Amino acid sequence: MLHFTLNFPLLYGLFISIPYPFLMRCDLHVHSTGSGMCNTPGLTRICKESYNQPLDVYHVSKQRGMSIVTVTDHDSIEAAESLRKFPDFFLSEEVTVTMPSGTEMHLGVYAISERDHIEIQRRRTDFISLLIYLTERKLFFSVNHIFSGLTGRREADDFNWFASYIPAFEVRNGQMRQEANQFAAQLAQRLGKIAIAGSDSHTLSGVARTFTHVPGARTVEEFFLGLRNGRGGVQGEHGSYAKLTFDIFRFAGGLVEEKPWAVALLPFTFLVPAITAGHWLNEIRFCRQWSSRMNSDSRQPRMLWEMDSRFEANYAG
Repeated sequence: MLHFTLNFPLLYGLFISIPYPFLMRCDLHVHSTGSGMCNTPGLTRICKESYNQPLDVYHVSKQRGMSIVTVTDHDSIEAAESLRKFPDFFLSEEVTVTMPSGTEMHLGVYAISERDHIEIQRRRTDFISLLIYLTERKLFFSVNHIFSGLTGRREADDFNWFASYIPAFEVRNGQMRQEANQFAAQLAQRLGKIAIAGSDSHTLSGVARTFTHVPGARTVEEFFLGLRNGRGGVQGEHGSYAKLTFDIFRFAGGLVEEKPWAVALLPFTFLVPAITAGHWLNEIRFCRQWSSRMNSDSRQPRMLWEMDSRFEANYAG
């Protein structure tokens, strides 16, 4: 099937990719080994964020009907080394950004160049500077898993910035609860934001099972133009406790395959359901806390010159 998909894309599109005809599809949030080491305390020197090989991500994405492919590793474009040879691959990354409040958030930035990556990484600890760069370069970017506590605490002022300056919200994340995705979709609709979706998969099992689609697009440029013009849609799976738990077991398998000595840790895997349950309950708490505040509060526009007096003069120049 994979060889047929790659060698005869027109026939594949006509006769096999029946469920989503005439749509350009892309999983806009997926990880590979390029995401580096896990940042969970105690695991930073032991395991990686993902054991997905970039080539495997590409081939699985094509097998599951994606028209174009990207990889959004954490602050990295390492996957490009093995994927740049494919004409339907484009460069993206998930940027860990420091907000003016001091909190962290994940920003998806798409269809970038290697030079963009260098500048983005230089500015990612200064949200305003990064925002100016992305806007001037007319790059497409989104706030990811907006109602997740994955990146730590959140401040109300962060949502003011999201409302004012981030054009797209990830409203369907393949690792997030359906309720959290629905709240994100409602907020995006109320604020007039572009809706996107991605699997956020760190294992191959979830790759391309959640995706964004644009009807009639034929190129990456047309895909993002369609999104900007409101012609995109989201499709695919939500997350669940069971899905997360099984992914952690798959993740453990990847660790043992890479580091055979890690087999000594396998007896501790009986703790995995309890650990994922704790994480899942925290996600429920975080989502309900902030979704209720967003429903009862009107977001106020946040002007850049309120934080940086140089902005107005620099932008005018």
